[in-house]
Amino acid sequence: MTAAATWLNPGVLFRLGRVSNLPTVWTNVVAATVLAGGDPWSSRTGSVLLAMTLFYVAGMFLNDAFDREIDARERPTRPIPSGEVSAGLVFGAGFAMLAAGTMIMAFHGPLPRLAGIALAVAIVIYDLHHKANPFGPVVMGACRALVYVGAATAVAGAVTPAVILAAGAILAHVVGLTYAAKQESLNRIGRLWPLLVLALPLVLALPALRSGWIAVMAWLALAAVNAVAVRRLARRDGPRAVPEAVSSLIAAVSLVDALLVAAVAPPIAAICWLGYLLTRAFQRFVPGT
Repeated sequence: MTAAATWLNPGVLFRLGRVSNLPTVWTNVVAATVLAGGDPWSSRTGSVLLAMTLFYVAGMFLNDAFDREIDARERPTRPIPSGEVSAGLVFGAGFAMLAAGTMIMAFHGPLPRLAGIALAVAIVIYDLHHKANPFGPVVMGACRALVYVGAATAVAGAVTPAVILAAGAILAHVVGLTYAAKQESLNRIGRLWPLLVLALPLVLALPALRSGWIAVMAWLALAAVNAVAVRRLARRDGPRAVPEAVSSLIAAVSLVDALLVAAVAPPIAAICWLGYLLTRAFQRFVPGT
């Protein structure tokens, strides 16, 4: 397959970018905007959605590019080791998208510019040095937290206490799921105790349960998805147990968003629920890991 043909092949691009997970990025942006007091339907929010989409896809492209030698041994069907696309093209596209995302954020002012630069740097650090790095999950969690910070500063001009709390909850959830994802190539989890951090968003959201049944339903949904995923990770009862569990935890990022906004904006919580459902549906066609 020629390079030109590859870039015209949506299947290759979708697999490189793990685009099935993009709804979780979009719900991050919408939830952060609402918690910061911004308008989720504004043109500013639309531009941030575009920027964060570029950051996410760039991170996935660069992840494959930096991991190409490891993938050649462990996952030879990935686009680069299988010869569907060259590492040079993936590197070029990845860094170009990072630059574009950073420029969009810079357009909104000094604080969004700093958030965009910080996010770009964190993405490169993670992709460059995440294998056998015990702090890799924390860096990945910081990337998602920076999505919250970037959206809040770009749309609302400030990072409120609610945004800080939400960013911490997202960080904790992503640390847990990334720890699981790091074990995916061996299809085993040596120690499950770090996955306990998945419970932190549930603990932080306990006061919100007093706001009504929508918050309660969001809390129960997240708890159920986490419990099923951790059970699959512990039992490892099939060759796809770990990747399926990780994929469900990635989709559950949108459930964390739903829980965080349920008390203040029930319609936005419903949109975040839709993000979870879309992610799980898209993962049937494009693997989430």
